[in-house]
Amino acid sequence: MAAKKVKTIIKLNLPAGAATAAPPVGPALGQHGLPIMEFVKAYNERTAKLKGETIPAVITVYEDRTFSFITKLPPVAAMIKKLLALDKAGGKAGHESAGKLTQQQIKKIATDKLPDLNTDSVEAAMKVVTGTARSMGIEVENG
Repeated sequence: MAAKKVKTIIKLNLPAGAATAAPPVGPALGQHGLPIMEFVKAYNERTAKLKGETIPAVITVYEDRTFSFITKLPPVAAMIKKLLALDKAGGKAGHESAGKLTQQQIKKIATDKLPDLNTDSVEAAMKVVTGTARSMGIEVENG
């Protein structure tokens, strides 16, 4: 079987188990002539156990108007907020502290998120998590 020709790749951050045909899904898929409800149903089935989290989906659109998609882990910022039980991050990074992360917490997020990051090194992944935390106004414990 010949490989299908890829037309485009769409990346969307969607609520797990609760995606709808409303924006951003409808317009993003509609412009490529894809069956929107088919994607919504498949995405919601695949992410039903993770309700309440934001799960990125990477949708590969083929020239014959079919698609495939993979789901990733929640964004690092969402993982940090969940771990620290925050509703939102600090308003003024560097001036107001929204919370504090320990090195163990940073390492846990880094190892959980490692498959989605563009590195194989836990140390490099920890730097990504640390940078995200600082930009959110969260203090980082020096290890």
